Amino acid sequence: MKCIITGGNVKALGKAVHSLSRIGDEVYIEPLKEGLSLRAVNASRSAYACFLFAPLFFQHYAPGESRPVPDAGPVRCKVLMKSFLAVFRSLSLLEKTVEKCLISLRFCASRLRVQLHCKYGVIKTHDLLFQECESLQAVFDTEQCTHTLRAPPRLLVDAVVHFPLTLAEVTMSASPGGKVTFRSYLEEEPEAGQTMLTELCLSEDEFQVFHVKEETQVTFCLKEFRGLLSFAESSSLPLNVHFDSPGRPAIFTLEDPLLEVQLVLATLSETDSHSSQMTSCTAKAVAPAYDFTNDDIDAYMIAMETTCAGMDQACPSPSPTFPTRCTSSDTKDLDNDHEETVPGTPPQKKFRSLFFGSVLNQSQTLPYPGSGQEVLAEDSEGES
Repeated sequence: MKCIITGGNVKALGKAVHSLSRIGDEVYIEPLKEGLSLRAVNASRSAYACFLFAPLFFQHYAPGESRPVPDAGPVRCKVLMKSFLAVFRSLSLLEKTVEKCLISLRFCASRLRVQLHCKYGVIKTHDLLFQECESLQAVFDTEQCTHTLRAPPRLLVDAVVHFPLTLAEVTMSASPGGKVTFRSYLEEEPEAGQTMLTELCLSEDEFQVFHVKEETQVTFCLKEFRGLLSFAESSSLPLNVHFDSPGRPAIFTLEDPLLEVQLVLATLSETDSHSSQMTSCTAKAVAPAYDFTNDDIDAYMIAMETTCAGMDQACPSPSPTFPTRCTSSDTKDLDNDHEETVPGTPPQKKFRSLFFGSVLNQSQTLPYPGSGQEVLAEDSEGES
């Protein structure tokens, strides 16, 4: 694979890398006939992003190259995000000094070479170690989403700028009456006077497309959303928002003849908290009101790389563009978590641990078995 980027497209590539760095620790590179694909997924599999640069984006684009092993299949590799981001760290420096960027794969040395041709004949060469991998893909279909919004990126940038950088999730509400609300999401009820809550309302007239059939709200991660908004604002591309009921993924897309961008975020699910609170405290643990092993998000979220064992079960694909590969790596852990769930525990915290953080069982959470026993302190010297 070999491609050459010139002019302002070098900065656009750098902005894409910066957006992907907010999602995952690795960037998946796959040269296709349709263009160069850069993908990333976070550790909890709650966020997936894909940047597809069309061949016209490059001055020269050659996806095919002879492989050392015959019939080895398409070229797919992944690189550490930290190393790849270091090449495009300073966007202002890229715009001012870099005239051309050359990206090539060297299979003999397992290196991804990125050369920056700067002014006055200066050439910066970065050889990054890569690892061959399976294709990273997400399965989704925007046509199946009930609600659609389209807005200029500046509108949404001005909306989220009011939220603190420490805020993890934001709730977006939309109603057929022409009102869109962004509100801070907190896992627990805030105490009066100790927590700042932010809420911002937008009208239907501010959107280019407003198609909402019924009132709904979805809660998703704000960090990844900010990264996409930063790229959309720099490229001046309108942002399309496709969403459905809570618990179904929210899909954000940017479309251009030279570029396609897709961001898929998991959303919090609505749960019946009353049913969990009404369960009696018996000797056996009662299953929570929401069963995450049958969660519909598995049909839409990430089909991870199949280099690990136990990930070769195939599932029918609802979309010809993104074939699915169902994974069952976390099924056993989820079953163990259900058995140890205490009756009356709000299921919303369980969903947050699954898709927005790590899942810890009881044995991992407690530092030692006797954590519930009394702890007696020694007498101080002043006491007799």
